[in-house]
Amino acid sequence: MDALRQIRDVVARHAEEGRAATALPRVELARFSTSTPPTGETVSPSVALILQGDVRTVLCKQTLRYQAGQFVVASVDLPVTCAIQATSRQPYLAFEMRLEPSIISEILLATPRAVTERTHVPSLATGTADPDLLDVIGRMARLLDRPQDATALAPLYEREILWRLISSDQGATVRQIGLPDSDVAQLSHAISWIRTHYDQPLRVEELAARSSMSVTSFHRHFRALTQMTPLQYQKHLRLHEARARLLAHPRDVADTGYAVGYESPSQFSREYRRMFGAPPGRHATQLRHPETPTPAQ
Repeated sequence: MDALRQIRDVVARHAEEGRAATALPRVELARFSTSTPPTGETVSPSVALILQGDVRTVLCKQTLRYQAGQFVVASVDLPVTCAIQATSRQPYLAFEMRLEPSIISEILLATPRAVTERTHVPSLATGTADPDLLDVIGRMARLLDRPQDATALAPLYEREILWRLISSDQGATVRQIGLPDSDVAQLSHAISWIRTHYDQPLRVEELAARSSMSVTSFHRHFRALTQMTPLQYQKHLRLHEARARLLAHPRDVADTGYAVGYESPSQFSREYRRMFGAPPGRHATQLRHPETPTPAQ
């Protein structure tokens, strides 16, 4: 596919190893020259177009696989586990853009026919990029070669990218981000609080109030959107953060548990092992030394 190859060539010239922001607002590029083990991270509302390589993402018990030519959309902050397949000769490359609710809302207001029902939609959805979406992402990517044009053209291309997503088969997921009374918009207040205060006690009544819902309705809608209960969501955030801390300081197991909100070292070790397949200290050592066999995730 010529359009995909052209975007890939631009991104390959500009992408640094790992994931990094660019001079274009809300646009990031990703490049990984080796395969990665399953790694916990929190994705924000965004779209990622895979240009080369493939990736497996696990959200709770749901597994999504996508490869070159496909895109994935996240409508809320989600703790996921990702594993990338790549080699030095064919690195994983992706174009990513954060989705701004206010801009989506403006587009929906300007195009009333796009404002559809308030409905349950997947919080993580994939699709195949059509020629129109590839065309506008290609024009956005080429602004990296012409930064003098970015101020005038990047906002226009961003709106067109959003419109192409809204008009795609996965448009319902994108539309919900911009509808002020959607479950996504209402629950995002609670999700933002949990993500910022993951190490603090969770009070469902307060979270429901932040989302302008009853406790019963909040539980139902939260689980439908994230596939987790609020407590499970918090636990995933805590354990992903603990894993990142242990990579830097593998011997500080007890301190790490306390830092992410656990009051009991035994509970921390038990839940960590249940999620990652090994006790915290041993798992951190295996991650730092990949030649050591790592338990199945």
